[in-house]
Amino acid sequence: MPVEMSRDRGNLGRFGERIAEQHLLAQGYGILQRNFRTPSGEIDIIAQKDGCLVFVEVRTRRGGAPGEAAESIASRKQAHLVDVAQAYVQSLSSPPAAQRIDVITLSLAPDGRVVALDHIEDAVSGRP
Repeated sequence: MPVEMSRDRGNLGRFGERIAEQHLLAQGYGILQRNFRTPSGEIDIIAQKDGCLVFVEVRTRRGGAPGEAAESIASRKQAHLVDVAQAYVQSLSSPPAAQRIDVITLSLAPDGRVVALDHIEDAVSGRP
């Protein structure tokens, strides 16, 4: 599905999040929340499947962008993801025991078509 967008990172990120959400729904996930923010940062999607609470970071790269999308999640970003996930879990009255942080990476052709989507389960070490 080609997308018409400027080179604005916000548009690119929102597009990637919509594609990731469609992927998750197709895989049987329920979407609980989008763009959960705390002072420590943000998690793009919070979902649930088979009793597991899943925090999803989405990374999107357009053709020609240097590096792979997953490479952009350095240890500092991983620590922020864990902190935000912990804040969400602490806000629940009875959180599920099973929790993980996934990463979905999208690669786009220069014209905006999705050429690859990779869903990496339990991609971030450290538990929420």
